[in-house]
Amino acid sequence: MAKLLYNLSIYAYQFIIWLVSPFNQKAKLWIEGRKDGIQFPLFDVGLETSEHQISNIENRKTAWFHCASLGEFEQGRPVIEQFKKTFPDYKILLTFFSPSGYEIRKNYEGADFICYLPSDTPTNAREFIEKVNPSIAFFVKYEFWYNYLHILQEKQIPVVSFSAIFRENQLFFKWYGGFHRNILKYFSHIFVQNQSSLNLLQNIGIQNVSIGGDTRFDRVQQIANARKELPIIKTFKNEKPLLIVGSCWQQDFEVLLPFLNKFEEELKIIIAPHEIHDAEIESWRKALEGQTVRYSEIESKKVDLQTANCLIIDNIGMLSSLYQYADFAWIGGAYGKGLHNILEAATFGLPIFFGNEIYKKFQEAVDLEQLGGAKAIANTAEFEQNFVQLYKDSTLRQNKTNIIRQYVQENLGGTDKIINYVTRTFEFGNKK
Repeated sequence: MAKLLYNLSIYAYQFIIWLVSPFNQKAKLWIEGRKDGIQFPLFDVGLETSEHQISNIENRKTAWFHCASLGEFEQGRPVIEQFKKTFPDYKILLTFFSPSGYEIRKNYEGADFICYLPSDTPTNAREFIEKVNPSIAFFVKYEFWYNYLHILQEKQIPVVSFSAIFRENQLFFKWYGGFHRNILKYFSHIFVQNQSSLNLLQNIGIQNVSIGGDTRFDRVQQIANARKELPIIKTFKNEKPLLIVGSCWQQDFEVLLPFLNKFEEELKIIIAPHEIHDAEIESWRKALEGQTVRYSEIESKKVDLQTANCLIIDNIGMLSSLYQYADFAWIGGAYGKGLHNILEAATFGLPIFFGNEIYKKFQEAVDLEQLGGAKAIANTAEFEQNFVQLYKDSTLRQNKTNIIRQYVQENLGGTDKIINYVTRTFEFGNKK
C-alpha cells in the first residue's frame, strides 16, 4: 500500500506541475525539460549548441551523479571532479531534478552528459537505468527516490549517498515511516555530515553509514583558491574596515539600514543582492545615507571609489571573490526562505552575522554560532551591540577569525573519504 501511495504521489506531483506551468516559469521549465521523455543518445556537453555531436551513452563505463538543484551540485562538484581524475576512463552523467540547477549548470564541462532526471515512476526509472547502465551512482544530500534506488539495487549497481544530513522529525524516524526507512537500505553506503545523523540512522538499523562531512567545504576551498583579484574592490576598500552583505534580501536590509545610517566610525559597505532587481536596488540607494554607487556605474560615471561609502554589486558571480577583501560578513536569507552560503565567507575567516529565524536548519551556521565565530541576529539593536564590540576589539575579532579558520580546516577532506571508499570497496558493478 505504501508503495502504491508513493507512486500515486509522483503522478499527482507531475499533474500539479503541469497545471501551474502556464503561470510559473520554473514549473514550465520543469515540464519542457522532460516533455520528450528519456532521450538517448544524449548530447555531449561543452560544445556550442550548433555544434552538438550526438554521443551514445550506452555501452560506456558511466558514473551517474544526481543533484536536486544548484546547492546540491556545489556539494557534488568536488566529488565529480575528483572521481574524473581518479577514474579517467569513466564518463560522467549529471542529472538534476530542478530547473534552478539544470538551467545554470547545463553546460558544466566537468560532466560528459547532463539532463533532467525523469520523474520517479516505475517505468521511467527502469527505462532510464537500463539505457544509462551506470557502473555506480551517487545521490547528493537529500535525494531518496524509491523506484530509482530499488532498480539500482535489483541490478546490483552500487549507489552512494553523500553530504547527507538527517533530523529526528523526518519520516524515516517516525513510527509510520517504515516504507521510507526501507528506501535507505537500498544505498550501498551513506556518508552523513555529522554524528547526530549517524546516530539516527544506526538507531533504525542502518549500519552502512559513516561520517563523511559536508563536501561543500572542499568546494568553497576550491573557490577560495581560484578567487579573482578585483582591483576595483581594493580601491573602494581603501584600507578601511569593510562589511560585506552577501545574498541580501529586503528583510536583511531592513535590519541593517538603521545601524548603517547612524554608524559614525570608518566603515565601507558592499551589498550583493540575492537577486538583481533595479527597482529594489534603487530603493536601497535612496534609503542609504552617504554616497552609494552601483558596480555597473563605476566606469561610465567615473566615480571616486575612495570617497564612496557603499558599493552595490548589480551582477552575478563576484560574491565569492569579494570576501577576500572583507573584515566582517552578513549573510542573507535567514529571515526568509533559507540562509545562503556562509562557508564562502568562513573560508576567509570572516566573523559572520545572519538572521535568527531559520538558520538552525543549516549545520555550519549552528556549529559556528556555538563555537563563537558567528552570531544570529534578531533585530537592529542586537546587531549594533555585537558589531560595535567586534569593530572596536581587534583581539576579539582575531579570536573569531581563528575559530572559523580552524572549523573550516577540520571539515575539509570529505571528497577524499568518498573517493577512497569507492576505490577500495567497489570494482564497479560488483563488490570485490
